[in-house]
Amino acid sequence: MKRPNRLKAALREGRIAYGYNLIFPSPWVIEILGYLDFDFVWIDGEHGPFGLDQIEELCRTAEGVGVTPIARVPDIGSSTILRYLDRGVMGIMGPHIATKKDAEQLVKACLFGPQGERSFGGNRGSDYNYAAALPDRKKYYQDRNDNMVVGALLEDRAVIKELDGILSVPGIDYFGIGPNDFAQSLGFPGEPEHPKVTAAMQDIHDRIRRAGRLVGGDCMRSEWIQTILIEGGQKILADRKAAPRKGRK
Repeated sequence: MKRPNRLKAALREGRIAYGYNLIFPSPWVIEILGYLDFDFVWIDGEHGPFGLDQIEELCRTAEGVGVTPIARVPDIGSSTILRYLDRGVMGIMGPHIATKKDAEQLVKACLFGPQGERSFGGNRGSDYNYAAALPDRKKYYQDRNDNMVVGALLEDRAVIKELDGILSVPGIDYFGIGPNDFAQSLGFPGEPEHPKVTAAMQDIHDRIRRAGRLVGGDCMRSEWIQTILIEGGQKILADRKAAPRKGRK
């Protein structure tokens, strides 16, 4: 079951992909929002309460409504990333990429050879090793690599010094900055909008673009699901305030 990666297609075509960020395991949210034309659902596997069986169910639901599932993983260990890929996740964002070695490890874990060292297993992420679906294993590996999105999240002070090395690593599709952790690493905990923090982030963005690489905002737009829910609730409350119910006489 070769599944198209809508985010990867957008990257190739130079257009913006649209999605939403899910922080709790709810296939119903994915199913309901499937009536809209989102390209991807971004699953927060680092901070959200997701078990692997729940990740698999979310991937199955996303595929059913034509949305590409991608995820931020808890760490960049090969075994951690593999468990997400084996469930059916088609894009990985690796947290705390602070050195060239981190970037290389991220790519190695996400891609099959020769670009990486992803392990192959007989599960849904590898089409259950079904021979009829995999007539040419080498071609299948390359197809899966071509349809994998790899994102690197830069969240540490060391990035300022190590960025050139990180950017020299092939196989990463886009880069993002985690503003809260980055601010804390610079000595400004809870102040992601501090002028020194925003200036450092802008400098990193500029360096990424000068290297011919993409910042997440160049190719993706998304909103947190809690914001979508809260804004919808606020609209209802605003309507109530505008037209209060009349009491009985």
